[in-house]
Amino acid sequence: MGAILRLCLLSVLFASLSGAANAESRPRRILSLNMCADQLLIALADPSQILALTQFARDRDMSAEAERADHFAMSRGASEDVLALEPDLIISSPFHAIGPQVKKRNYRTINLNPAENYPAIVTQIRQVAAAVGHPERGEAMIGRMDAELKGLRRIKGAPIAAYYQRRGYLTGTGTLIDDLMQRVGLRNLATAMGRPVLSRMSVEEMVAARPDYLIVETNSDRIADQGTEMLHHPALAGIPRLRLPQAWTVCGGPAYVLAAKSLSEQLRAHR
Repeated sequence: MGAILRLCLLSVLFASLSGAANAESRPRRILSLNMCADQLLIALADPSQILALTQFARDRDMSAEAERADHFAMSRGASEDVLALEPDLIISSPFHAIGPQVKKRNYRTINLNPAENYPAIVTQIRQVAAAVGHPERGEAMIGRMDAELKGLRRIKGAPIAAYYQRRGYLTGTGTLIDDLMQRVGLRNLATAMGRPVLSRMSVEEMVAARPDYLIVETNSDRIADQGTEMLHHPALAGIPRLRLPQAWTVCGGPAYVLAAKSLSEQLRAHR
């Protein structure tokens, strides 16, 4: 047998053994205690690996993967639920309180902080993809996202936009929304005014500030309560609106691309 042929056969054998070893080491019972982790798990793990997602995973207003989440079990995340499910990997957040009985079990746990910009999203995709044993899926996802974002057009002139939510809440700098604004060429009104991450702004203040655009959640198009009623004040009617589903911006994840593309397309339509 020729040397080249032997090397080829050895390479194939090594790859096969390596793949089998990786498959054996993959977690088989993954429990999510983090609403944002739900979406990454659905995208990156095998369905058979997912033990349960959070109770918010099927919420159409909160999760960009709500439709696909219908096929998975849900968990309240209480200590007794965790103990009953016996996961071999828990993906949680630093803000989720885990009871002492769960801590005693020393379950393998990964905590994900909120991803407030695109580099943080890329880091978390790699982290979760590696944890579930499919790093190649994470790299493929990042490659697709990079390619789509690269093709986005930035609006010229750096117009000012305000992300205005029910009850007059204004989203400031250092947030995912702020990162999206910068991505498409917008300036954040909250940043220009020196506002914190989250503040409240009256209709009168908003009219006086005269932003070029208001960015609002799509479900605020109808008046559901007093909180959404103020967004329909006649004094705001002359400010053009850009609309995004809340589910695309609650978590930093693959939906970031959807939000960026939508903002870019809406801005082009207004121009």
